Parts: sequence; C-alpha cells; structure tokens
Amino acid sequence: MIVSDNQILLPTGSVFTEAEVKQFRNETTGTKNVIHLNNAGAGLMPDVVTQAQLDHIKLESEIGGYEASALRSAVIKAFYEQAALLFNCKPANIAFTASATDSYTRALSSVPFKAGDVILTDCDDFVSNQIQFLSLQKRLGVKIIHINNAAIGGVDLNDLKDKLYKHLPKLLAITHIPTNSGLVQPVNEIANIYEEYLNIYPDKTWYILDACQSAGQMKLDVQKLKCDFLSVTCRKFLRGPRGTGALYISDKALHTGLEPLFIDMRGAEWTTKDTYKQQPDAKRYEDWEFAYSTVIGTKAAIEYCRTIGEEKIWQQVKLLSGIIREKLAAIDRISVLDKGPEQGGLVTFNVKDSGPVHIVNELLKRKINVVASYRAFGIIDFDEKGVEWAVRASPHYYNTLDEIDAFIESVKEIIR
Repeated sequence: MIVSDNQILLPTGSVFTEAEVKQFRNETTGTKNVIHLNNAGAGLMPDVVTQAQLDHIKLESEIGGYEASALRSAVIKAFYEQAALLFNCKPANIAFTASATDSYTRALSSVPFKAGDVILTDCDDFVSNQIQFLSLQKRLGVKIIHINNAAIGGVDLNDLKDKLYKHLPKLLAITHIPTNSGLVQPVNEIANIYEEYLNIYPDKTWYILDACQSAGQMKLDVQKLKCDFLSVTCRKFLRGPRGTGALYISDKALHTGLEPLFIDMRGAEWTTKDTYKQQPDAKRYEDWEFAYSTVIGTKAAIEYCRTIGEEKIWQQVKLLSGIIREKLAAIDRISVLDKGPEQGGLVTFNVKDSGPVHIVNELLKRKINVVASYRAFGIIDFDEKGVEWAVRASPHYYNTLDEIDAFIESVKEIIR
C-alpha cells in the first residue's frame, strides 16, 4: 500500500506543516515508490543530492576525473565548511571518510595503545567497534572494561565515573545511539563527567563518540560533547550517499600529533628517505583517493539537513517513532525492546513464535522497508533482553501517519 502524496496525514504535535512534508516528499523521488522505514540503514536521498552526484560523474566523463575535481574545488571545499557548521567546529577539524566504521577505525588506530591499557566502553556499543577492541586485545594486550547499564537503560553514570577514576583508561568509547536499539545515551551528562575528570587527569584518556545513528537525527555540538573524535556516516539520517562518512578530530588530538596508523600521501609529506611530515589539520586522517561525486553529494545532503533544522528534525523523528512504539506495543505477541530515559528514531521489536526474515520479506512485498537485527549485532544487549533477533523500523521527518498506519496494519496481517 503506497499512500498518495495528494492527501497525507500528520500526527498531532507535528512540528512540520502538511505543506512542508509534501515538499520534502516531492523533493524525494523514493517516497513515491516505497514506505521507507529503514532510515537507520540508509535514508532516501533528496533529489538534489542525487543530482549533485550525477552532475559530477557526467563532468568526469567529459573532461577527466582529476580535472573535474580541480574544476569543482570550491564545491569540494564547501563540504568541510558545511560539516563544520553541522558539528560546531572548524573545517580544519573535519576529515572525509568512506563510512562511520572507516572514521572510527582511523580514530582508534591513532590512539597509542600499549599492553595493559584499558578501553572503557558501554554495553550497547556498535558491533564493529567491539570487534576492533577485541582485535586490539588479541594483538596488543589491552583490557576491555564495560560500564554497567542503569536499570532504565543506558550507561550508569555513577559506574562510569567510578571506573574512569579507578582504571584511568587510555580510551573512553561511547556509542550515542546503538544500531540495534532506540536507546539514546546521556552524552551531555557523560561530557560533564569526562570534563571534570580531565581537570585532574588531562593526559590520560581519549574519548571517541560514535555518532553513526545520531548525525542527521539531532543537533551534535562537539564543543558541548567534549569528545576528541566524533565518527559519522552520511548515508543514514543525513540522507547522503552510501560510501560516505566524516570524522571530527579535536584541536587537542591534532596538536598532540595523533595520526592514523596507516597514514598516506594525503595525510603526510615524505620529506627524506627516513622521515615524513604529517599534515597539520584533519586531512592527515584522509586518503589520497576519493569518489569526489560523493563528497559533493554529501555537501548537498548536509545543506539540505541544515536548511530544515536539526532541532525540528529531532522533534519529528521522536514523535513518529514514539507513535510506532505505542501502536506496536498494543499488538498481541509483540514486544517492543527499546529502553532508556530518552529514545530516538530506531524502533526495535520482537514477535513471539515468528521470525525476522518472514516479517521483513512480507513487508518488502508490500513495499515497506524495514530491516532485521540479530544477536551477533549486539550480544550484550540481546542477551539482557532475552531475544535472538529484532525487527528495526526507523522513520524520518518525511514519513507520514498514513505510512505508519499502513506499516502497523501490515504487521498485524503478517503475524496473524
């Protein structure tokens, strides 16, 4: 069931008018084809983002790849300016990457770990991050310590504080919104604890904040978040192209001389046979080769997001996801799995005596996009909840109440 854009329903409390949502949908070709509730996987790109990429690829075909990027250098530079505005930093603090995992790996590889160093992390961290920690444990002998969860969900702030001062970790690693849950970690409170800790131990600990799922959902201000690194993907709620990410690196990390383990000719200059000189800014975290069409597309996506307004987007996403949780919870055999004092745009649920593949495929037949999540994606979280899988639905500000109702009715029909 695809709802016509001629008549759309919005929930009470919508921060956008019907005319505004119609405009968002008219500017997004995909809304005419599917009910897209997989924005935590990849958001539907606005047409302006698609066109920006196509135009650059066409230019490359006409005059050559190197020549096209040189001709569009001002537009490419604008990516860094737009990302800096998005995160409240300087363009020199921004590196373009291929994904959030790429961003995270580059940041993680620059931390000078040695045997016995501690990584202090939450129990709802992204699976790839945890695997990388385990790899460091295997290779270098670092220790991984998890912060306990509060009863309501999310990190126990008292336990975080206790373990920071007890273990003096080399790295504090927090995932803002995990991929397998609607949980939003209390990052402002974490920032306050970390800042107080730095007043006593200024050189002991680096802080990486994984904002893979939060960028584009809400306002992210690195000055308030107090992180040394912020890793981001651009394909999800920012609605940029796949294969794009961004990494914020703090002035402190840059001035200290941190650099990725495998720095290349963009990040450093080969000065003598036995020496190199790193770039002074965040470009030391980049590689030489880019798909510049995606850089330009990402710049357009950030501009589009900022024009709409991150605060308004966040209010609408919370409203729509809250409605989905409420409607799902009223269906027999369904358990909504999200916890935490604040919940965002990722809605996860399990259905007794059913399976995720069947549900996802049946929804896909109805042109409704959701995705399955499995225990291996978040072992600690899934084991605490006592489930092996979840279905994840993630709305965005261009979704409507009509679409939510169609999704809910389809779920009822599928599991009947």
